[in-house]
Amino acid sequence: MRAIVQQAFGGPEVLTLAEVERPTPLPTEILVRVKAIGVNPVEAIIRGGAFPMLGEPPFVLGWDVSGVVEHVVPGTSRFQEGDEVFGMPLFPRAAGAYAEFVAAPSRHFAHKPASLSHAQAAAVPLAGLTAWQSLVEVGQVGPGQRVLIHAGGGGVGHLAIQIAKARGAHVITTASAAKHAFLRGLGAAEVIDYRTADFAEAVGDVDTVLELIGGDYADRSLRTLRPGGLLVTAVARADAELAARTRAAGFRFAGVSVEPDHGGLEALADLVEKGQLRPHVDRTLPLEEAAAAHELIEAGHVTGKLILEP
Repeated sequence: MRAIVQQAFGGPEVLTLAEVERPTPLPTEILVRVKAIGVNPVEAIIRGGAFPMLGEPPFVLGWDVSGVVEHVVPGTSRFQEGDEVFGMPLFPRAAGAYAEFVAAPSRHFAHKPASLSHAQAAAVPLAGLTAWQSLVEVGQVGPGQRVLIHAGGGGVGHLAIQIAKARGAHVITTASAAKHAFLRGLGAAEVIDYRTADFAEAVGDVDTVLELIGGDYADRSLRTLRPGGLLVTAVARADAELAARTRAAGFRFAGVSVEPDHGGLEALADLVEKGQLRPHVDRTLPLEEAAAAHELIEAGHVTGKLILEP
């Protein structure tokens, strides 16, 4: 099969198309013919060597997939051959999703929502599960709560806005001015241009902050929280000093690492089918242009998600 293989750490140019062996599914696993692959910022960081989560190259990046079940190992009962599925298998271990086939545990997948194309479905798993696990499972966001979501125009952010809105929250987000109309259309009640305004001065009495940027955003976000409010960060999740500062100031702290979860995928699919969640695909590129996709990701101006198609 064709796959994008990385032989060394470096810039986007290290992502090269190659012929590799098709994976063989183990017991409890399925083989999926990949139709679309979501590209995530974490993959560019891993590629460059700043976050060596997969060890030393060579390896094949990628986790977000949507496709068709090619083979089911006997004894695995969730799917049948020909089923359309989507998922984020094996994270944080290598799933090798920048490829034409992926083999992984069946319980890391769910049935693809019928109303989504494969490209749209591949935009959901990692970003959607990050938002779902942060806001619903950890934050327990509910009606009437005030939620501040940073980087609202990004892959996680644009789904998080819709999830919080579906839960009945008042959603506030930060984004460049060009994305404001788009984000209001997703359900954001307030959108702050981070280039021209200090969100920490403009926002207050927030129940939950979802921090997705890093830098000083977490510390500045503490100024927006009500007493007892919750800071959820997917960036500084292991920062013990930040956690201590947050708690000392009278707030709660939660660091989140996204996990494969078919139950969460099914909950996201249910929101899709109810018309409450719609992933936005910025653009779709062929698999062999993975390097170009990484260049776009690192430029920082993608709205929603980038997709590769084998």
